[in-house]
Amino acid sequence: MSPEAPLDAAYWQQRYAAGHTGWDAGQITPPLLNYFVQLGLPDARRILIPGAGRAYEAEYLHRQDWPNIFVADVATAPLHDLRQRVPDFPAEHLLLEDFFQLAPTPPYDLLVEQTFFCALDPSLRPAYARQCAQLLRPGGTLVGLLFDTEFSQPGPPFGGSREEYRPYFEPYFEFVHFDTATNSIKPRQGRELFICLRRK
Repeated sequence: MSPEAPLDAAYWQQRYAAGHTGWDAGQITPPLLNYFVQLGLPDARRILIPGAGRAYEAEYLHRQDWPNIFVADVATAPLHDLRQRVPDFPAEHLLLEDFFQLAPTPPYDLLVEQTFFCALDPSLRPAYARQCAQLLRPGGTLVGLLFDTEFSQPGPPFGGSREEYRPYFEPYFEFVHFDTATNSIKPRQGRELFICLRRK
């Protein structure tokens, strides 16, 4: 990112205000929906969705009665949008915070990745993997989708490849699943990795 256009809270707030939200699928995407369905009945697991955007994943889990869903974003607009759609979502679970400043106490059991990694300046990717590990308890899970493609336009979103990503996560995680998603939404078919990584 250039000094003229830092990817900070003001940048993302402006994107929402201008309606420049091409990453927004308008609903929970099939790979994550299928993963959540197999989690079973709601329990006390602490689930964090960082860089959550409009947080359709949080909305789905909340409506399924999962009690400990937390969403974090640096922009106020998407958090406000979630409260408008889901008025009974706990206000204290809406974290207007920088992901890299989130505290790991108490640790989370599950961290959900959906278009946050690709929104970060690529230089932050090693720090992202490290922070995910710090926020999760040992044995906790990082699950989600990463773009396995390059983009012709300057980011965000920023592309990449599975070969690039693997070394970021290897120091902290065991790889349960790390392969092309089979049920991506149409514009992303064949261009996404579904990842399920277990904290060492």
